[in-house]
Amino acid sequence: MTTMTYAEAAVAAVSHEMEADPNVVVLGEDVGRGGIFGQYKGLLQRFGAERVIDTPISEAAILGAGVGMALAGLRPVVEMRVVDFALCGMDELVNQAAKNRYMFGGQGRVPMVVRMPNGIWDASAAQHSQSLEAWFAHLPGVVVVAPATPQDNYSLLRAALACGDPVVYLEHKTLWGSAGEVDVTQTATLGRARVLRPGRHLTLVSWSRQLQACAQACDVLAADGVEVELIDLATIWPWDRETVLSSCARSGRLLVVHEAVQVAGFGAEIAATAAEHVGCKVRRLGAPRIPVGYSPVLEAQSRIGVPDILAAARSALA
Repeated sequence: MTTMTYAEAAVAAVSHEMEADPNVVVLGEDVGRGGIFGQYKGLLQRFGAERVIDTPISEAAILGAGVGMALAGLRPVVEMRVVDFALCGMDELVNQAAKNRYMFGGQGRVPMVVRMPNGIWDASAAQHSQSLEAWFAHLPGVVVVAPATPQDNYSLLRAALACGDPVVYLEHKTLWGSAGEVDVTQTATLGRARVLRPGRHLTLVSWSRQLQACAQACDVLAADGVEVELIDLATIWPWDRETVLSSCARSGRLLVVHEAVQVAGFGAEIAATAAEHVGCKVRRLGAPRIPVGYSPVLEAQSRIGVPDILAAARSALA
């Protein structure tokens, strides 16, 4: 076990895959200097400019080049800097990468990992603080991943690079400096959730940074004698229906919490599936449908904190 930050774990994962396979390349803005979060630190010096490729400021060009590289046999890691900027290259993802395998009968594959840091970025305002995982979950042909810990960011990034299909990889913008133990021998399976703590009174599902507030809320509820089963979804699509539904069947209650806007958020899909298949009581909790403000007071209105989670959990338990 080695202590790493979220960013260092990502570097270790990409480095491991680049060493193992010369077809793995990195391209994007600022990757040569290590990326804006340090998530590529040292890779240029180790693998050279032919494999760590600085690009012009054009998300459409970067994603388009990544699709072409993947179809030609490479395994590109495509850096979008933040998910908000990826919107400038959506056609390449939505109409090219996601559909190629289906429309050409499997003759082409797009084994591309598109890294799009997601979520609220402190004091960065509405155009840099969006949580868009539900958009990509709605898109047939892509896998969607949201790592919450350094271990996740190591194991899931390696799994994403081995996937063989386009992966939308949503690291959280504020987790880069968070540290934890990483076992580099530990593997991950896309589509498999993690049960972070067992419980019998309530099933609580979340992902990415929001898990931190959920874990704190679970501690408060535990002091009141309420046992919450906390599940880290980890992969948004395909999501681990079996783990979530079996937990819901035992507890009879489900609360889904996410940082994204609640309206049409991915929590609605989980809640509806649980209601249809298990018949449990469901609640979902997400941000209000407002742009994320720049000032701390306005930004706070878009955040889901421990008091909000506690109120929603107690409502579900009532």
